[in-house]
Amino acid sequence: MTLNTVNLKKKLIGLTLSLSIALTGAATITPHTTHAASTTTIANKVAATGKHYLGTPYKFGAKSGITSVFDCSSFTQYIFKKHGIKIPRSSKEQSKAGVYVSRKNLKPGDLIFSDTNRDGVINHVSLYIGNGKLLHTYRVGVGVTISTFKGSIWDHTYKTARRVIR
Repeated sequence: MTLNTVNLKKKLIGLTLSLSIALTGAATITPHTTHAASTTTIANKVAATGKHYLGTPYKFGAKSGITSVFDCSSFTQYIFKKHGIKIPRSSKEQSKAGVYVSRKNLKPGDLIFSDTNRDGVINHVSLYIGNGKLLHTYRVGVGVTISTFKGSIWDHTYKTARRVIR
């Protein structure tokens, strides 16, 4: 056999193998799941868990782990814990968890912290759920609810935001 014949046979075998794989689907390309996709999924699950408790009454100082009443930080702590993410109990301590995120870079699943007393101390936490909406609980008579962020008291008393889903 000449060198040209050997090269031609190798090319034909390679082409035949490539066509065989392409036509049978024996080789599939699986897209790589990005970190962003998984954090979005977790954020959606955390929000869905929280929405399950819409209307649950507010009680300042509600105990961790109970679901008959919540205060803002027991609520966020509970819904994150249901998805394996541990955060501290108080809004002030939660504001130190995770990583800082700027207001312009908020993503669903981020925690937003407010100083509603305007005394320089964080006293409220909300879950950003996207589309300018917050999931949180506050005040007796309101309980777990969804609020608009932009232009609200939560916007005007905004202090910082943290990302705990990574």
